[in-house]
Amino acid sequence: MKLVAAFLLAVLGGNSTPSANDLKKILSSVGAEADDDRISFLLSELEGKDITEVIASGREKLASVPSGGGAVAVSAPSASGGGGGAAPAAEAKKEEKVEEKEESDDDMGFSLFD
Repeated sequence: MKLVAAFLLAVLGGNSTPSANDLKKILSSVGAEADDDRISFLLSELEGKDITEVIASGREKLASVPSGGGAVAVSAPSASGGGGGAAPAAEAKKEEKVEEKEESDDDMGFSLFD
């Protein structure tokens, strides 16, 4: 990820085709190490490509990735089971009560991040 970030920084800086030395210079300026094999792989994969087109195609691919799987997993058993629908609802109510107790601790001034 740091190599991609260095590549993007070089492009933003006006260098449309950064070299391995350019990426090493950017990474060394922040104290990060650069692996020559990974740099050469990245540069070979991006050679001759417009970075804005690569980003746009990546966004299209990410749009097809399902997300929010927790809600789907909870609703699926209640739809297929005939008598099992009441048990998950009761468990959800118990969990809500536990959350309320945790919130009351925040009012006392104690927090995980204090």
